[in-house]
Amino acid sequence: MPRIHRESHRTDRIGWLRAAVLGANDGIVSTASLVLGVAAASASHSGVLVAGVAGLVAGAMSMAAGEYVSVRSQADTETADLARERRELATDVAAEQRELASIYVKRGLEPALAKQVALQLMGHDALGAHARDELGISEILAARPMQAALASAASFTAGASLPLIVAAVAPLSVLSVAVGGASLVFLAGLGALAARAGGAPVIVGAWRVTFWGALAMALTWGVGALFGTSVG
Repeated sequence: MPRIHRESHRTDRIGWLRAAVLGANDGIVSTASLVLGVAAASASHSGVLVAGVAGLVAGAMSMAAGEYVSVRSQADTETADLARERRELATDVAAEQRELASIYVKRGLEPALAKQVALQLMGHDALGAHARDELGISEILAARPMQAALASAASFTAGASLPLIVAAVAPLSVLSVAVGGASLVFLAGLGALAARAGGAPVIVGAWRVTFWGALAMALTWGVGALFGTSVG
């Protein structure tokens, strides 16, 4: 009996991985930046925490809504394209067969073989063949708005909770250093984890996320310090 060759690919992770990494990264960066900015403006410890919690709630809802609207728009476009393809298959199946065969010719098949492949695939699942090979829509890469929204909100909340926990336990005198340093560690870990899950270089992924997070926190801290000095 021939041995079955099994392969594991990462493309099925694209949808949820993108939403989860974006949410967690935004949660850490935006909440840590907010905490640092408010702390630099000479706010009280309780004031810093209130601002951080408010930022967590607002950010999670914003991420969920934004991700849902974005992916829902993609899903609507895919649905419209599939409906048009379904109509074309119902009205002129011969033209659709030629169109599919021409796609396979461009990919390297001989015209006769491309025609045969198109006929067989359309005989099995005409709409599925055109969705996959003409429109680029597949089950793995199909838009899932609710999944993306929930993943973004949950990951944002998880990410935002990390600098908030540090801010809650750190004394006000060292809060900025503690939150900033811990958040950089969190971001490096997130970048490395995302890179590993996606099959990318771990060090590059960690550095990329950490650099932009550090820049955002530094700028926000500077604004808070300038504002606090001006008010004072």
